[in-house]
Amino acid sequence: MEIDLPEVVRNTAVAAGAEGWLAELPALVGGLTEDWDLTIGEPFGGGTEAFVVRVDTADHGPAVLKVLVPRSGIDPRHEITFLRLADGEGCPQLYQADAGRHALLMERLGPPMSDLGLPLEDRHRLLCAAAQRVWRPAPSAGFPTGAEKGEWLIRFIRERWTRLDRPCAERTIEHAVEAARRRIAAHDEATAVMVHGDVQEWNALRAGDGFELVDPDGLLAEPEYDLGVIMREDPAELLADDDPTASSWRRAHRLAAWTGRSAAAAWEWGVVERVSTGLLCEEVGLQPVGRQMLDVADHLAR
Repeated sequence: MEIDLPEVVRNTAVAAGAEGWLAELPALVGGLTEDWDLTIGEPFGGGTEAFVVRVDTADHGPAVLKVLVPRSGIDPRHEITFLRLADGEGCPQLYQADAGRHALLMERLGPPMSDLGLPLEDRHRLLCAAAQRVWRPAPSAGFPTGAEKGEWLIRFIRERWTRLDRPCAERTIEHAVEAARRRIAAHDEATAVMVHGDVQEWNALRAGDGFELVDPDGLLAEPEYDLGVIMREDPAELLADDDPTASSWRRAHRLAAWTGRSAAAAWEWGVVERVSTGLLCEEVGLQPVGRQMLDVADHLAR
């Protein structure tokens, strides 16, 4: 079986040391096709961390097969658990899953929000609404906590900054680390909820009159973590403002007003997510967004 793998996904696999997965992917997909009685169609473009392809099934009709790149710190069981707990509320229905093969078979939804040309504030409002549908208590789900994710992000930021020959200012790294430490200290298991972990327009797909979220990381954290992801996105819009810091705070207050959450916590998670994601985009060649995120981060750290 020939696999048409997007270049960014291939780069992600190489950066993760998963060259063996690249070599085995055709046989892996072939095995899943046979085991789950699938007819393979066209792959989806635009992904970064998985091979995602249209399939037809005997039992469910049109569906999506997703095979994750195996990476350190990413456990496919978290996404599987998240989708099972959501049970089609705010996320696609999960039909089949195989954690050992990093594979999921899911309901096929409509086009991503990123293809619809919606104004920025409309996108952010709709993303907040989609995120709120999945926030719920899940104390025994086995997800990493927001505090654990914060510690992981600190390690990732420092290691990648050095590996990539310091693509942003050192003060920017320390600014992000300090913000992460404040969110780690603020973690409260009594009030933490299941959060998606990557709420952005490429992960929000049209479903009926609204949008549902795909590719959940699955965390047990304060809801502001998801708002921080929205904060990091659309860096070009922030750079176009004469005062990116003021523009960023206005965004934080809008998100907080729409969700009843803390603007300061959303801002701080945004600082951490912007730097970590900017470094990841630099590593896998996803430009110009990676460079733009780091440029915003440099400005805010000043």
